Amino acid sequence: MKEYQTITEISGPLVFAEVDEPVGYDEIVEIETPQGETLRGQVLESSEGIVSIQVFEGTGGIDRNASVRFLGETMKMPVTEDLLGRVLDGSGNPIDGGPEIVPDDRHDIVGEAINPYSREYPEEFIQTGVSAIDGMNTLVRGQKLPIFSGSGLPHNELALQIARQATVPEEEDGEDDDGSEFAVIFGAMGITAEEANEFMDDFERTGALERSVVFMNLADDPAVERQVTPRLVLTTAEYLAFEKDYHVLVILTDMTNYCEALREIGAAREEVPGRRGYPGYMYTDLAQLYERAGRIEGRDGSVTQIPILTMPGDDDTHPIPDLTGYITEGQIMMDRNLNSQGIEPPVNVLPSLSRLMDDGIGEGLTREDHGDVSDQMYAAYAEGEDLRDLVNIVGREALSERDNKFLDFADRFEKEFVQQGYDTNRSIDETLEIGWDLLSMLPKDALNRIDEDLIEEHYREDEAGEEAEAVSAD
Repeated sequence: MKEYQTITEISGPLVFAEVDEPVGYDEIVEIETPQGETLRGQVLESSEGIVSIQVFEGTGGIDRNASVRFLGETMKMPVTEDLLGRVLDGSGNPIDGGPEIVPDDRHDIVGEAINPYSREYPEEFIQTGVSAIDGMNTLVRGQKLPIFSGSGLPHNELALQIARQATVPEEEDGEDDDGSEFAVIFGAMGITAEEANEFMDDFERTGALERSVVFMNLADDPAVERQVTPRLVLTTAEYLAFEKDYHVLVILTDMTNYCEALREIGAAREEVPGRRGYPGYMYTDLAQLYERAGRIEGRDGSVTQIPILTMPGDDDTHPIPDLTGYITEGQIMMDRNLNSQGIEPPVNVLPSLSRLMDDGIGEGLTREDHGDVSDQMYAAYAEGEDLRDLVNIVGREALSERDNKFLDFADRFEKEFVQQGYDTNRSIDETLEIGWDLLSMLPKDALNRIDEDLIEEHYREDEAGEEAEAVSAD
């Protein structure tokens, strides 16, 4: 191993050094400062005679007299089942005061692409306990379903609720992957110390930490480390899923901070910027992360992702949510108006979408009436929303009795179905029963998206009342 003292330039988080032999891309580097401190870095670019190195801990203390050593290997994550219950920093070092991690293996953090031929189609339900997700935008094992939020909205509270409550319900025939356990890998990027304390207090208070691995990259940590954190998270998830047969839910917050780090490093490298100053390769970079979700044929485990991103200016056409939407299978949209009304969680189901929902619900997975109830509530809520605009113009008295029922449905849908607080854990049966209670407000002939046999079985005639029958007859 050669040692160089040939640093030519330091620019932001980057160090440039001259070399006399080829150096591999992504190779790990140790830089020893004149003060005796050893910093770690990674080769970002390698050309003939010169390499650029991104330094994880920042470039403070480095000068032309610093020594550079190339270790000849890429960055690896020490993995073991004993990581469950541990808290690590953004570089994978323990920060919980616990013992040193004794790894079973060391895996390359870039991971290996899943062969498309070996991928299993995601179609098994994950219960989050949140009605707006389980009932209307169902999450399935192996899916990547991001949460689109805005600055100041309670996406962290929703993330913690999902981390606490998410489970894989047993299948009715009892053949649900014997021995497959559920684990949560929580990766926080660029969060404040206050947010980090809230996360840890909640994990410890609820006991969720026992089945979780937490990675914490704080706002004052180097931007370069922010690029490494999600890769460490996903490497740990893949090990637990595909070697230890866990069903792993990965929660990444906040992907906007990750993309800002990409932009910062791109600017330091003097790259030609793309849309709004973000690197042109940001789509590829995000795809490398999101596509590490999935199931592999012949393996019991699965990796499911819920990335969270705050849309700058609540703009869903911004490059970060825009590119994320191309790669992922839907999105959960948080709404500022619902939040101002005190709805918890403020999930707007109308622009939300789970593209794999239809394959993960129904008889044997959730309930046979799930799809019909979801479709009918979606249609009724959309009609109620349209009528709200009309009421602003003509007043409620000008509407028919039937239209007034749809208006009432929209109000109750928000206050009884979406609203549940951050400590309520609803089973899918409870969620669907609330849905039937609400649909029973409407006349039977308005339920045109539900099978007649299901209406006969679940429709609450007494709750709908004689008035609904009269409207139906009209």
